[in-house]
Amino acid sequence: MNVREGSGITSTPFIITATLPPTQTPLPSETPLPPPPQPTTAPVEGMTSTQINVRAEPSTVSAALGIIPENTKVEIIGKDPGENWWQILYPQGVDGKGWVTAQYVTTAGKPEVPVIGGGGPNPNSGNVAIIQQKLNVRSGPGTGFNSIGTLNPQNVVNLTGKDANGAWLQIEFASGPEGKGWINAAFAQAKGVENLPIITETGVIVGTGTPTDIPLPPTPTLLPAPMDGDSAQSPAVDITLSATGPHSFQYSSDVSSPAGDTEDWIRFTPHTQTTRVEITCSGNGTLFLEVVQNNSVQQSLTCGESTTVDSTPGIVYILHVKSSQAEGLQYSRFTLRVISIP
Repeated sequence: MNVREGSGITSTPFIITATLPPTQTPLPSETPLPPPPQPTTAPVEGMTSTQINVRAEPSTVSAALGIIPENTKVEIIGKDPGENWWQILYPQGVDGKGWVTAQYVTTAGKPEVPVIGGGGPNPNSGNVAIIQQKLNVRSGPGTGFNSIGTLNPQNVVNLTGKDANGAWLQIEFASGPEGKGWINAAFAQAKGVENLPIITETGVIVGTGTPTDIPLPPTPTLLPAPMDGDSAQSPAVDITLSATGPHSFQYSSDVSSPAGDTEDWIRFTPHTQTTRVEITCSGNGTLFLEVVQNNSVQQSLTCGESTTVDSTPGIVYILHVKSSQAEGLQYSRFTLRVISIP
C-alpha cells in the first residue's frame, strides 16, 4: 500500500516470521532393573588336620594351587557330589576358590553347603574309572615302571587306553609323560574299557576293542599265556574290601594249557556277609573258577557265570582260575569282578 507523506496516516510494518517445526521432547528411557540378588550360603568353618594341597578341581589329578598348613581355618562353600571334597574360599584360586580333601578338614557338624559340579570327569559318561583305594600312578603298564603320583579313593579319572590284556589302564594325568599315566585295573571301577585302544609300553596304538567295518585279519596263531609267577602264597591281587574304601574290584588276565600259565590266584578279604563273583571270558579254551576259603572249595563256576558267596567279613578268600586240560593249546582271556553286597 502506498502512503503519502504528510497525510497523517501511519503504516503498520508487515513482519513475516518463520514457523519452526515443534521440538519433540525425548521420553525418559527405562532404567534396567538390577539383577535379583543371587542366593548365597554362609561359609562353614573348618580346620585342617594336616598339611593339605588345594586343587583347581575335586581330584588329585587336578592342578595344585597351593598348600594350606596344619591347624589352619578354612571357609567351606561347596562340596562334590560324593562329599569327598570341600570347595573353599582361596584367594589364589580361580574366582577365589579351590578344593581340598574332606577327610583332612574337621568341622563342628556336617557342612550344609551346595553340591558343586566342578570341571572334572563325569562318572556317568565317557570312558572313566572311579578309584577304589589309594593307588600309585605309574609311567608305564606295570609295577616295574616308576611311580609318578598317587590317586585317592573315589577320584574319577578319564581313560585313554589299556594294555594288551586289560590289566593296566592308561589315564589322563597332568604330571605324567605327555600328560598320561597308568593304573592297575584291579583297583578301579572302570567304564567303557572295551572301547579303549590297546597301547604298548612305548605309547604306540596297536588295536582296539571296538569292532569296525574293516574286514577282520586272519585269526592269529594262538600263543600260550605268559607266566606271571603268582601262586596261592603270592597272588596276583590281594585286596581288602571295606565300607569306606573299595567295595568292588575287577581283574583281567589270561591262562592256557598245556603250555603257558595254567592258573591265576586272586586273594580278597570281604567286609559284608554277601559277595558277588562274576567271570567272563574269550578264547578257544575252557576255564574254571574256584572260590576257596580255609583250603576248602566253597563254590565253582565257569565262563559267563556268576555266583553269590555267603562270606564272612574279615576272613581271607582265594579265587583260583585254572585252564582246562585238552588236546592242543587251550587259551582263555578272562575278566573277573568281585562286588560286596550290603
